[in-house]
Amino acid sequence: MKNIKFGTDGWRAVVGKDFNSENVGIVSNAIGKYIFDNYGIYKTIIVGYDPRNMAREFSMQCAEILKNKGFKVLYSDKVIPTPVLAFNAKYLDACAIMFTASHNPPEYLGIKFIPDYAGPATSEITDEIVSNFGKEYPSCVKGKLIYTDFSRNYFNHIKDLVDFEKIKELDTHIVFDGLYAASIGYFDKLLSDKGIKYDSIHMYHDPNFGGGMPEPKPQYLKELIEYVKSHKNYVGFANDGDSDRFGVINENGEYVTPNEIIGILLKHLKKHKKMNGPLVKTVAASLMLDILADKLGVEVVETPVGFKHVGEAMRKYEPIIGGEESGGLSIQGHIPEKDGILANLLILEAMAYENKSLVQLQNDLRKFVGCSFINTRVDKHLNSVDEVKPVLDKFSEMDEITGFKISKKDFKDGVKLYLEDGTTWILVRPSGTEPLLRIYIESDSLEKIEQIKTFVK
Repeated sequence: MKNIKFGTDGWRAVVGKDFNSENVGIVSNAIGKYIFDNYGIYKTIIVGYDPRNMAREFSMQCAEILKNKGFKVLYSDKVIPTPVLAFNAKYLDACAIMFTASHNPPEYLGIKFIPDYAGPATSEITDEIVSNFGKEYPSCVKGKLIYTDFSRNYFNHIKDLVDFEKIKELDTHIVFDGLYAASIGYFDKLLSDKGIKYDSIHMYHDPNFGGGMPEPKPQYLKELIEYVKSHKNYVGFANDGDSDRFGVINENGEYVTPNEIIGILLKHLKKHKKMNGPLVKTVAASLMLDILADKLGVEVVETPVGFKHVGEAMRKYEPIIGGEESGGLSIQGHIPEKDGILANLLILEAMAYENKSLVQLQNDLRKFVGCSFINTRVDKHLNSVDEVKPVLDKFSEMDEITGFKISKKDFKDGVKLYLEDGTTWILVRPSGTEPLLRIYIESDSLEKIEQIKTFVK
């Protein structure tokens, strides 16, 4: 047993190194023991995998281990997005195990445990799983393994959530970048089933993701951006490797930030779907969302960074929407797990209800809020984890930064400092898996951003 560390969203490692048959066996057995101890041997377990190298083989190893222990295991008959498997955990009252490394580089694979509430496992759950490493539990009944198509349950649910007939009225054209990822056969099929036309690129599964990164950020969506720019009146959509994150390109070929997407959808769901409840956002999400929520009369619930915290708050508060700055969100009536497929569909729905382009919706959001914000993040590598606490302590003791006094401090996740101008903040938080500080900065001025970046360096 070596180097098995659960981070904010499961265990991830390089295939052929730490992600190997021995360690997959250890983790699979530990999850099985957790389910046996907390639910009993008759709890159904569902297992799925994304398009990554060896994901199918390792997921089958896991399924066989659990079947041999006596569990009934439903195994996905094809590549499946994480949100589709998570929804089925809730729908089938099952625990789910997903083999994915999400947006990480192609050489990585991971195991994500999703309890029957259909959201990320909390730290208490993963701590118990880790404590089970190397422990056995009795095998008292004969198990079985059944190949299963999980897509139909998910499709039926999404068709109830999203107004596809309204989307049909859109004049804007759609281009979908499959990005060689798990959403192929899901996002596109939902559109096709409803007779909605779309163009597409990169529509096959590739363990190497076309030689790029399975992350829907501008630097990895160059071909999608170029497609939108070279065609008139198009919007572009993509998802990450396992489709829990979204990437959206507006009609000008510009990347729309997750903060803007969350803001546009909060307005849409409140106005057109008549949803009530709070907004759940992370401590690293934009101040724009706080201002927007206040103008809409919506309470804000703020969590530490990581969708496991957002998901936990969603289960407690039943918000209109829960989202994070890194490209994950879910909504009321769905699951407490991020769903990039649903996010993309809801943007189309919002455009259709307002009968406006995405660029217009962005402009409307900025006018409604009354100002615009610039966000950036700096990653500061340290020599060892021992250096993390002294740096955090140093930031927590500061009274001013670059001439601006600090008006408020927040220690929910690392150290967040709000400056006296009311529009600038800096968040310094440690990585959970390596000697690294992630430093988030937001302001209404690029000049202030650069001043703080220089100060941080």
